[in-house]
Amino acid sequence: MLDTVERLFASLRFDAEFCALRVVREHQERIVVRRGVVQPLRRIDDFGAMLTVIHAGGVGYAATTDLTRAGLEAAFARARAWAEVNARWRLVDPQRIARAAHRGEYASAVVRPWEAEPLAAKIERVRAADAALGADSRVVDREASVGRLRVESLQLNTAGGRIAQRFEAVQPHLRATAHRKGETQTRTLGTGSYFRQGGLELLDALEPDEDFEAASLRVREEALELLGAPDCPAGIMDLVLAPDQMVLQIHESIGHPLELDRILGDERNYAGTSFVTPEMFGSYQYGSPLLNVTFDPGVAGELASYAYDDEGAPAERTYLIREGVLLRPLGGSLSQARAGMAGVAAARASGWNRPPIDRMANLNLEPGDASLGSLIAQVEQGVYMQTNCSWSIDDSRNKFQFGCERARRIVNGELREVVKNPNYRGISSAFWRNLAGVGNADSFRVLGVGNCGKGEPNQMVRVGHATPPCLFRAVDVFGGG
Repeated sequence: MLDTVERLFASLRFDAEFCALRVVREHQERIVVRRGVVQPLRRIDDFGAMLTVIHAGGVGYAATTDLTRAGLEAAFARARAWAEVNARWRLVDPQRIARAAHRGEYASAVVRPWEAEPLAAKIERVRAADAALGADSRVVDREASVGRLRVESLQLNTAGGRIAQRFEAVQPHLRATAHRKGETQTRTLGTGSYFRQGGLELLDALEPDEDFEAASLRVREEALELLGAPDCPAGIMDLVLAPDQMVLQIHESIGHPLELDRILGDERNYAGTSFVTPEMFGSYQYGSPLLNVTFDPGVAGELASYAYDDEGAPAERTYLIREGVLLRPLGGSLSQARAGMAGVAAARASGWNRPPIDRMANLNLEPGDASLGSLIAQVEQGVYMQTNCSWSIDDSRNKFQFGCERARRIVNGELREVVKNPNYRGISSAFWRNLAGVGNADSFRVLGVGNCGKGEPNQMVRVGHATPPCLFRAVDVFGGG
């Protein structure tokens, strides 16, 4: 079908300065077993196209599921009409927006395709994981699932550009809720953060020494362990965050504040603005000299790896923060033109019926030289926290409060007892300036977020975060149910 659309586009004549077509076909499946019961299988198929037109000094968009000649011609006419309207209210002259004419391809590396295993066998694998979660009467609710994502994208334009990309990803998830004597605790597999590009091989290597079955046993035992754990201590102390909590810390207090359209005010009435201003880039000390953050869409297996963004701009690894200094925002070509600033290839759309906006893609905290053990050894009194379970951040993406599923006290450089209901809070700039240790490459984990929302109308995209564990000094830590 994509070949047919490509031939149609080549045969059409567009009365406009520039026209681009982005065709997206998306397929999702999810197998869920809850408390021993296989849930109805979920499948989603979505297919359509977005036309972008530059005409008469404006930019217009139109989306359609009618991929016939008549359908594309009608969508072009609507986009051209909107371009004429936009010309009267535009924020930036489209002549200043880069018109990518690149040609290239990208495909996720897959070792064991989803189709290589019969559906019945995949269901049995998920059923076995669910059974392992429930092998104790104190587990009162449980769920195991595996999801599959396949996205095919074709970008064409009248300048001669042609970009074909194919993405395959798998997301396993586990949840066990345990209850005893009025106490209820839940443990999950990273709150869904084990979401990566690839195939069924991902289920065999969630961690270097843990597959899907082993993870089920661990999640169950850790949920039970929390039932008898004391509350997390409160006070100003050192904090070590595991990679599956660092994911959200990076996402909320670095990723969203650095989106250039947000900095320019575009999210103000929906999801807030940013404490970052354009004048900060190049000089602002965002964190300690140990903080190095990259936009890196080339990491093998990371959820938002790609070769080109949804405007056709080539994606390259770039430092956003280096040695603590803020260098570059997350801004695509439109925001770059508006602000007169360099950005990255981060214009992304959630599907065929949305235009690209500035988004996170793979936003990674680069590894340092410390093992997890050596980070813990530096702590006299503190807490090691794992796996986000709650979050709150203000409308400038500055003050935050996060809760985790599980923690362990650290006393005199050693891990001690498990504690429940761990929380911490802070202010982004002060928090990152208190970064005192960064884990090494052996502790570096490639994870992802499948539900990052932004924009009006809302766009939910998938984001990659790769990070090691990190040590922070003088953090406000507290417990409580």
